[in-house]
Amino acid sequence: MNRWSEAAESLVRGDAEIAALAALAETADTRDFLTAVLGGRYAGRTALVTSFGAESAILLHMVAGIDRGAPVIFLETGKLFPETLAYRDLLIERLGLGDVRSVKPDWGALLAADPAGDLWRRDPDSCCRLRKVEPLERALQGFAVWINGRKRYQTEERSRLPLAERVEGRIKLNPLAHWSAEDVERYFAEHRLPRHPLEVRGYRSIGCEPCTTPTSSDEDARAGRWRGSEKTECGIHFDGNRIVRSQSA
Repeated sequence: MNRWSEAAESLVRGDAEIAALAALAETADTRDFLTAVLGGRYAGRTALVTSFGAESAILLHMVAGIDRGAPVIFLETGKLFPETLAYRDLLIERLGLGDVRSVKPDWGALLAADPAGDLWRRDPDSCCRLRKVEPLERALQGFAVWINGRKRYQTEERSRLPLAERVEGRIKLNPLAHWSAEDVERYFAEHRLPRHPLEVRGYRSIGCEPCTTPTSSDEDARAGRWRGSEKTECGIHFDGNRIVRSQSA
């Protein structure tokens, strides 16, 4: 078999793998789906990426119920709300999470590009790349699969979000993509999960402190992120406002 045939066969296998995961996520209970991923062929090669934001407790609770030692990656950007860090510590203790990795930006790169700490004001895309995108890529080295908590109802850009996709050679799972806002509220209530302390002050989507504001009830939950600009995503899931190259079912 020549290299072109091998590449084509690899793509076909990849398509089938993503399709199978998407079908399982569509038909199975979300917790059962995560159990199959964390305890099956991807065991030891899967990480949950979380912001410890307004809705993060749902996946953290599910994963903790399956495997408290599963790797959890948290991007400690150096610009987060103190309340977010406190909420992280609360959930780690409450859920018994055993492997939370707080990943920080490269100190040398930070010193070179953002010595005054105001890059978020001058060039927010570069700030996000320095403090989130690049650290996450380093943290994901060695993992074949990563799980995140995006949902279709959150923004127009996310409305066609697949349940499983392949991005830059790695499987990316969006197991809550099809959840509604009502599903989220129901899960928090049923499992008596603590809410992020900033929610009572109107923060419904919570990122870095300089780039996050409260929202009113008639706005999208993410309307408070980078308010007053065209930026809507940090770049982890989208390149600026363009979808990162992906292969999805």
